[in-house]
Amino acid sequence: MMSSFHLLHSKPPLLSPSPPKLHVLTQPRNRPPTFSAILQSPKQQNLQLELEDKKYQLLTSIQDTQKGLLTTPDQRSSIEDALVAVETFNATTITTPIDLDKLNGTWRLQYTSAPDVLVLFESSSRLQSLFQIGQIYQKFECSTSSSSNLVKNVIKFSIPNLLEDQEGATLVVSAKFSMVSKRNIYLEFQEIGLQDLVISEQLQALIAPAILPRSFISLQILQFIRSFKYQVPVRRGGASSSGGVGRGVTTSSRVGGLYYLSYLDNNMLLGRAVGGGGVFVFSRAQPLAL
Repeated sequence: MMSSFHLLHSKPPLLSPSPPKLHVLTQPRNRPPTFSAILQSPKQQNLQLELEDKKYQLLTSIQDTQKGLLTTPDQRSSIEDALVAVETFNATTITTPIDLDKLNGTWRLQYTSAPDVLVLFESSSRLQSLFQIGQIYQKFECSTSSSSNLVKNVIKFSIPNLLEDQEGATLVVSAKFSMVSKRNIYLEFQEIGLQDLVISEQLQALIAPAILPRSFISLQILQFIRSFKYQVPVRRGGASSSGGVGRGVTTSSRVGGLYYLSYLDNNMLLGRAVGGGGVFVFSRAQPLAL
């Protein structure tokens, strides 16, 4: 009996405490392998690696530019070359319609050469004591099955000593957009909104000191600030309503813009404002609740 027991427990374990790991087409944990990834040929895998390398070179070239604010002419030239290398890597990209389902979601601005955006960064840099610009996002709400597509340009900003640093307030510029070609979208801006005010601890202490009982009025003021939301329609200067019930503002009074979406995948979006308005580099971000 004892010998049988001893023999049973003298066998080597069936499972090694540290089994060898298999490194076959490893992918990020949040993206399980797909059949297409497994069936990729060596040539396809090499092309994908080459594309990822070009994307990395682009992100590296814009890394220390503060989203485009601090660039020299040579840097801008190098960034343009790196951007074009990604845009033109796949020759079929320019003839492939943009995938609205893939475009849907939140994208964080990494770099731009657009003058109307750079002026915000320049003003924030010069007037740091008055206001500070934080992150800038584009939130697309679109799908291939929808006839109404929206994009929200989101700017996080702060006023020192009054609002929380970097994200004390949110400015949202909303626009409808329509596909005018396979890769061109036309934006028709609808309204500008101010929301999500987060006051600084100093201001909160001034309104409702922690060491004193908070009055009904002070609590109402805090609640009003937290829930504050203001929106104003976007109109072209000088335009007026055409009058009449249901007619509203004429189309010519709307402010719009044409954009070319030159590259899109699961984690990178590249675009150009048609007419020399600058380039944009975005990366996929966590969803924004607006």
